[in-house]
Amino acid sequence: MNRRRPPKRRLRARLPALRCNLVLLVVWPLLAASPAGLEQARKLYQLTDYEASLKILQAIQPKDGPVYALIGRNDYMQGEYKKATEVLEKAVAAEPNNSEYELWLGRAFGRRAETASPFTAPSHANKAREHFEKAVQLNPRNIDALSDLFEYYLEAPGFLGGGLDKAVGVAGRMASIDPVEGQWGRPAWPRRKRNSAARRSIGSAPRSWRRTRLAG
Repeated sequence: MNRRRPPKRRLRARLPALRCNLVLLVVWPLLAASPAGLEQARKLYQLTDYEASLKILQAIQPKDGPVYALIGRNDYMQGEYKKATEVLEKAVAAEPNNSEYELWLGRAFGRRAETASPFTAPSHANKAREHFEKAVQLNPRNIDALSDLFEYYLEAPGFLGGGLDKAVGVAGRMASIDPVEGQWGRPAWPRRKRNSAARRSIGSAPRSWRRTRLAG
């Protein structure tokens, strides 16, 4: 039995939708590859729509430092810390002198340390410290990097590069840039050191990367 063909009017009704889909197929890669695509991905990131932001970023070719960095931050916010470190390493490789990229790579390694086994956590924690220190070296006035490094030094045990004397030194540098930031932790140092010592064990890692900021 022959199937009935759809009426011409039904076909005509479908044509606008088909044309729209064809236009999207052509325009979407062009939009993603343009500066407007990266800016739109940033806006979606700020709105915490990480999946939509990643969709735009993945379509951008070729990828550069800013694209890799934003992909890494999206992965970080979604709890994909291993992915975040891998992509942020590409951002750092593309722009070795970018303090913000080093900071976010440090945060990602910090989270990996926090969620890793006792055997791998110390290695990740040391990498976090190294990248925090590198971020400060590249931009001594990066207050976010100084803040994260301060908390790392304050809470990490000595065998992971922590130390109260180091924290005090960083706090002094913070105070010279922003007196409020430099003073916020001073009254709590003795208490926080006691709490940190009480909860430390082999493989523990500081929590400096928890106070991440969306902006930047």
